Amino acid sequence: MTVVSVSMPDDLLERIDEFAENHGYTGRSEVFREASRNLLGEFQDKRLEDRELMAVVTVIFDYETTSVEEKMMHLRHDHEDLVASNFHSHVGDHYCMELFVLEGELEDISSFVGKVRATKDTLSVDYSVLPVDDIGMFS
Repeated sequence: MTVVSVSMPDDLLERIDEFAENHGYTGRSEVFREASRNLLGEFQDKRLEDRELMAVVTVIFDYETTSVEEKMMHLRHDHEDLVASNFHSHVGDHYCMELFVLEGELEDISSFVGKVRATKDTLSVDYSVLPVDDIGMFS
């Protein structure tokens, strides 16, 4: 098995070690392997392929110490064919929430979420995906 070196903040590494211990993992490598498999499989749901989808992507960041807001603006403009709506709100004293409503195909939504996640200094990225033709079943 290949050994991979990863850089991360000490507090995150402590959380991973604590998680491994509390959940019966043999060590942090096992946690990273499972997390990697989950991340890579996240957008491989065959039920979502070749369907028109909508997604909601929520991003939280500290507006006082980062340039995340500017990066989100660039993403919005670079993907204007995918972004149906965008909402920005202040949360607490130092945070902002950026909410994107997307309409498109799985590959495009997956790529967009990946770019948001790769944006340095985001504190939280969450999303949900729903086929547009399933929306009527909730009424």
